[in-house]
Amino acid sequence: MNSTPFLPNLSPVQSKPLTALQDAGNLSSNGGLVMLREAARQLGLADMIASRLSDERNPMCVRHTYADMITARCMAIAAGYEDADDLDHLRRDPVLMMACERAPETGAGLPSQPTISRLENTADIWTLVSIAKGYIDLFCAQYRTAPAAITLDIDDTDDMVHGGQQLSMFNTHAGGTCFKPIKIFEANSGLPVLTMIRPGKRPTGEEAAKVLAFCIRRIRRNWPHVRILVRGDSHYCAPEVLDLMRTLDCDYIIGLAINPKLDAKAAPWREQCAKRWWPSLGKVRRFHTFTYRAGSWSKTEKVIARVEATALGSDARFIVTNLEGRSKHLYEKVYCARGNMENLIKDIKLYTRSDKTACHRWQANQFRLFLHMGAYWLLHRLRRAAPKRSRWRHATFATIRCVFIKIAVRVEELKSRIKMSFTEHLPHAHTLQMITSRLTAEPP
Repeated sequence: MNSTPFLPNLSPVQSKPLTALQDAGNLSSNGGLVMLREAARQLGLADMIASRLSDERNPMCVRHTYADMITARCMAIAAGYEDADDLDHLRRDPVLMMACERAPETGAGLPSQPTISRLENTADIWTLVSIAKGYIDLFCAQYRTAPAAITLDIDDTDDMVHGGQQLSMFNTHAGGTCFKPIKIFEANSGLPVLTMIRPGKRPTGEEAAKVLAFCIRRIRRNWPHVRILVRGDSHYCAPEVLDLMRTLDCDYIIGLAINPKLDAKAAPWREQCAKRWWPSLGKVRRFHTFTYRAGSWSKTEKVIARVEATALGSDARFIVTNLEGRSKHLYEKVYCARGNMENLIKDIKLYTRSDKTACHRWQANQFRLFLHMGAYWLLHRLRRAAPKRSRWRHATFATIRCVFIKIAVRVEELKSRIKMSFTEHLPHAHTLQMITSRLTAEPP
């Protein structure tokens, strides 16, 4: 036992000296990782990724399997340790060791940063493609029966870089050198289906079509008859994408950038809204449906115009779709619902720090995106296990991590069992019990 004060010269409390020692035993601040362990066992994420990696190491010298390393990395990211070198300081964290299926005291330590870095540089392009297919198959496996329809939201986001990484480019709009990874989420479940690193520029129509084709065809391989609705903003409204939607028999509702011809068509509607507007009304909004064909399009499309007048003036926005229904419903309820994807991107980008793409090789950075995507899946499974009408169902990952993962616990490895001791004053203990019971009740 170390009797040297850990935090010296602390002020007294009610005239009583305050001392701080490192003598509490085998403690961890990541007590909630045992719940993520249950989620990981059900999903089989680490085994899915590891099974696609070619392990050419000498089996006699292997201390950490690829599945062990992937589990450790995903768990650490989910707990807020997004850097690989954080594992140098967490190698003996008792709860993280248990989350990686190791005894908290007698088990071997977790892999260090150099070991993780070698793992991240293992995958080649075909391995990465195989992992991407595995994630799509894993998404489909979350449903007991094939759904009648799903909605895919596609968008890209800025990933700022500060080195000479491959594929990084200067982007004036982003304000620096960056990647522009494309992310596809399934809107109903909130799960990421695909995340793909790419150069820091706006994707071309051909590029967007290839990404969508890869994703949709893999989903249809699992669910041949599912209806797929694709939503995106205006820079995904390219002729290649529209042609692909018709070829693959998909529904689509995509933003359409304004141009002089569309602006002229909307001018009388804008004038009409401006005349009807009064300060007491707040805003006047009207919808108009018409057919339109841009010069690069192969056929005429249905376009919906949303025209609005406010105190700031009038404007018009356009979407192109093949869906039937009232234009107001299609715009406000179907298209605008894609705004929730910004929250999903925030969860994966800010709260799992998926922008930690500091490797030189783009393949290593893509593999990192898959690891952060795995951490997202774990946190998402934890959030979905919360009671349906509770505030935790819609909480950010930062809140979920703070309340249900960053929990102090003492761990004791006894001869016949492992004992975890939580504080008597644990906030939200009942919810924690409910989430754990739901996770452990679900079959792997």
